[in-house]
Amino acid sequence: MGYDEFYRLSVEEPERFWGEQARLIHWETPPQQILDATKLPFRQWFVGGTTNLCYNAVDRHLAERGEQLALVAISTETGVTEEISYRVLYREVNRFAGILKGLGVGRGDRVVIYMPNMAEAVYAMLACARIGAIHSVVFGGFAAHNLALRIDDAEPKLLICADAGMRGGKVIPYKPLVDAALAEAKAPPPHVLIVSRGLDKDMQRVAGRDVDYARLRAEHMNDEVPVAWLESNEPSYLLYTSGTTGKPKGIQRDVGGYAVAMAMSTRLVFDIGPGQVMFSTSDVGWAVGHSYNVYGPLIVGATSLLYEGLPTNPDPGIWWRLCEKYRVRTMFSSPTGIRLLKKQDVSWLKKADLSSLKWLFLAGEPLDEPTAHWITDGLGVPVIDNYWQTETGWPVLTLMPGLELKPVKWGSPGLPAPGYRMKVINEATGEEAAAGEKGVLVMVPPLPPGCLTTVWRDDDRYVNSYFSHFRELLYSSLDWAIRDADGYTNILGRTDDVINVAGHRLGTREIEESVATYSAVAEAAVIGMKDELKGQVPVVFATLKQGAAASSEEAARGMQQAVTEQLGPIARPARIYVVNALPKTRSGKLLRRSLQALVQHTDPGDLSTLDDPASLDEVRKALERGPDLGS
Repeated sequence: MGYDEFYRLSVEEPERFWGEQARLIHWETPPQQILDATKLPFRQWFVGGTTNLCYNAVDRHLAERGEQLALVAISTETGVTEEISYRVLYREVNRFAGILKGLGVGRGDRVVIYMPNMAEAVYAMLACARIGAIHSVVFGGFAAHNLALRIDDAEPKLLICADAGMRGGKVIPYKPLVDAALAEAKAPPPHVLIVSRGLDKDMQRVAGRDVDYARLRAEHMNDEVPVAWLESNEPSYLLYTSGTTGKPKGIQRDVGGYAVAMAMSTRLVFDIGPGQVMFSTSDVGWAVGHSYNVYGPLIVGATSLLYEGLPTNPDPGIWWRLCEKYRVRTMFSSPTGIRLLKKQDVSWLKKADLSSLKWLFLAGEPLDEPTAHWITDGLGVPVIDNYWQTETGWPVLTLMPGLELKPVKWGSPGLPAPGYRMKVINEATGEEAAAGEKGVLVMVPPLPPGCLTTVWRDDDRYVNSYFSHFRELLYSSLDWAIRDADGYTNILGRTDDVINVAGHRLGTREIEESVATYSAVAEAAVIGMKDELKGQVPVVFATLKQGAAASSEEAARGMQQAVTEQLGPIARPARIYVVNALPKTRSGKLLRRSLQALVQHTDPGDLSTLDDPASLDEVRKALERGPDLGS
C-alpha cells in the first residue's frame, strides 16, 4: 500500500486503520473499542485494552533478541561508552523498579527525573513505566525556579537526579539546583535518589531525604518486578512546556495510543525495524528524546544510540564516526545541530564510512534550504525534514520512507502523517486557505493516537490553549503555514513571530530564509524592532561560516541585498549585526524574544534553558558597538 491510500484510510476509516496498527504492540487485554470521540476535543483510543510501555520496549524482545544491543550510551564528555543488550536492559530496569517500589513509589505516582543523556535516565523512565508510575523528565541543568514550578504541578513521590552533567568539558552540578528547587517548592518529594557519576566531589547530601542509587542498586540486584498492566488511556508520562501564563503546561500522554504511535511511526516514518540502529541526537528531556531515543526504537526491537556531548567535540566528525561504528541506518537531529557543523570544514562529512546510513531526519525548527542542500550534498543521503510539537509526540508533517518515499520538496517538511487531518485556516475569515495562501496550521479532532490527551489536572487549559482559536473546533498549532497544490506544507514560523512593517505582515522565518541564501551566512535570527514611522522594522543577527572571506560589513550588505531581491524593499533589514554566536535553548531553538528584549532594553525573560550564556554577552557587545549595517 502506498502513502496516498494509507493516509486516506487513516482519516476516512480511523477505527479500522488504528485497529490494524494496534497489532504492532502487545496487549495483555485487547481493546474493547478502538475510538471513543463522544466528548471532543477529548478522545480515548483503544478503550478497555491493557498494556505496558516497558513490557513492549523490553520484555517482549528477550526471547528473540536478548543478546542484541538495545541501548548504546555514549558520552564524549566523560569518555564512557556503555553497550547494553536487551537482557542487560531488562535486569537494570527491574533493579531500578525494585528501588522505586522500595521508596514507596506505586501506580499513578509521579516521579521527576532530572538527568542528562545517560543510561540510568532510560532505566528510570522504563522502571516508572513498568510499575505504572508517571514519569516527568525535566531537562538536566534547568534552573531551580523552573524545576520547582514543575515539582509543584506534578507533586512527585520521588525526584531522581544525577550529581552533575557536563557540556563542552565543563561540569554542571545538578544537586545544588535540586536543593534550591526543593527549598522553593511547595510540594517537595520525601526522597531524592542520587545517581552519582563522581563528577561533583563536593556534593552535599540531606540526611533522611537523599538516598544513593549505587547502594540501593546493590540491594535490588536480583529483583524481578511484575509489570503493571495499565488501561490504554491511563497517563504514561508528563512533559512540561512553557506556558504563556508563566505556569508550565504538563503535556499528558497516554499508554496504549502512544505505544501504537511509536510502533507505527518508528517503522514507517523513520524506516527502523528489529535489529536496526537509530541515532537520535536529542536529549531525553525533550519530546524527541522520549519518542525516538527511548520508546520508539525499543518498542520495535531496534538499537538506540544515546549521546551526551557536543557535535564538535572531540572534533566535528564525531557523529559520523558513531554512525560508521554502529552501522546507523537512520539519524535524527535538528537544523541547529547541522548549522553548527556547517560552520566547519565540509571534509568532516567525508571521513567516515556512511554506507549504512540511509536517512537523515531533521526537526525542531524549520529547515532552511541552504542548510538542507549543504548536508544533502555532503552526506549523499536523503535529508527529510519533519514537523511536530511536544504536544503531538510524533511527526505531524513528514515523508514516510518506511512506506513510500514521496519526492522531497526543499523548504517543506512534507505531507500529513497518518491520522492527522490538517487544514490551513485564514486567520481573518476562519475559512480554509487556498493553495499558496498563508494561514494558521490546524488539525481537525479527534487527534490521532500518541498526541496529548489533556494538560495535567487542567482540562480547561487544554481546551483554551489549543481548541479555542476559531469558531470551528480545531487544534491550533499556532504556526503560520502555506500548503501547495500537491498538499505539501511549508511552515513559516510562530503566529506570534510576525513583524508588521507599515501594515505589511512579514514572518521572521521568511526573512531568515532570505538572509541565509547569502553564501557566507551560517545562521540567522530576525526580530522586529519598534519604529515610529513603520511600526516595526526587521533586525538581523547572523553568524558567518568558519573561514568566510567576507568582512562583517560586506556580509551585512550581502544579506540586505538578498532580502531586498527576494522579498522586496519592505522587508529590507533596518539593522544587521554579525556575531560569533546566537542565543539558543539546549534543544537548539533560537531565543528570538530574548534578542528582541535586548534590542529594546527590556527584561530578556527566563534564560534557564540557555545553552551558552556567553552567546548573550556576544549580542550585548554587538549592540554596544553598533550594527554592521544600519543605524
